[in-house]
Amino acid sequence: MPTVQYDDAIVSFEAGPGLRDLVVGEGTTNKELDHTIDQQIFHIRMANSQGRREAASLLLKKMYGWRGYSVDPNAPHALNKITLFAETGGHTVGTMSLCLDNDEIGLPADENFRDKLDDLRAQHRRLCEPSRLAIDKGVSKRVFAALIHISYIYAHNIHGYTDYVIEVNPRHVMFYKRMLGFRDFGGERPCTRVGAPAVLLRLELDYMGEQIRKFGGLMEQQTTERSFYPYFFPTWDEPGITGRLINGKS
Repeated sequence: MPTVQYDDAIVSFEAGPGLRDLVVGEGTTNKELDHTIDQQIFHIRMANSQGRREAASLLLKKMYGWRGYSVDPNAPHALNKITLFAETGGHTVGTMSLCLDNDEIGLPADENFRDKLDDLRAQHRRLCEPSRLAIDKGVSKRVFAALIHISYIYAHNIHGYTDYVIEVNPRHVMFYKRMLGFRDFGGERPCTRVGAPAVLLRLELDYMGEQIRKFGGLMEQQTTERSFYPYFFPTWDEPGITGRLINGKS
């Protein structure tokens, strides 16, 4: 699918309607989540205003709430966090946040897995945590891939972070392993933030970069690769995305 560009977006792209039903690792038949998406031009932007963060939070509340997970849409915006969102036709249809570890502010996963993260910090690994990921029903899988790819560019290429760590519900573990290459790292523990069990997974960003270089942009070609990496942008799109992130385009 072609990548196009709109001046006010980090990246804009076309995505056909045939790649459907991705909601944090599983589909849903909940009719309340259905809506008509009548355009297939998607824009990824930074949620750098109160209004944009509220729109992303409302999508989170909708997608997590029907499962009974606790999500506070009014949670304060942490200084070490960026939030990306995808929209089409005026609808917010995808969002994710990325928390960057630093000496002053840790990661959300510290609440439940501090000992495991400290082991990595002792090895001088630089950690970041994708969180609050939600993709609306009926939205192209390329939206998920775009959000992850842009977060990778921001974390690894611009700021030099080395590892993703994520807390996921046990039912989603195989999805993240199979589709992105995450590995077990911390076992299963109760997650106090959402009131559900969580498993800690880790992904080295050097590995993600290798997969992007190998498979990025190949989604329309015949390939036996079953991960999400063919839905990532081709590597020649990365310099433009990087420049817009550095220059604060949103």
